[in-house]
Amino acid sequence: MNQYETVFILTPVLSDEQAKETVAKFTTLLKNNGAEIVNEENWGLKKMAYAIDKKSTGFYNLVEFKAEPEVIATLETGYRRDEKVIRFMTVKLDKYAAQYAEKRRNKLSNKEA
Repeated sequence: MNQYETVFILTPVLSDEQAKETVAKFTTLLKNNGAEIVNEENWGLKKMAYAIDKKSTGFYNLVEFKAEPEVIATLETGYRRDEKVIRFMTVKLDKYAAQYAEKRRNKLSNKEA
């Protein structure tokens, strides 16, 4: 299994509840396809560097997971079909990126504690 992280931006016209439901939909899609969710972060409503579809803000979300490569095609098809998603990017983490992500998670968990 490879480790991946995906960041996707949801349209800003959604309510917080709708945004959470959409994130839950994609994490469920991953789990149903045999992926193991490592970390999930909601970065909230942020200003984008440039307007997309005349929108200058969006709800940013990050999901780190371990999965087989075939799952990525299914996930990205789901992103493309969902009109709430305005941008997405999925990246395979090499061993150094995975170590860095783990350090970053540990730092965040230490700050919250």
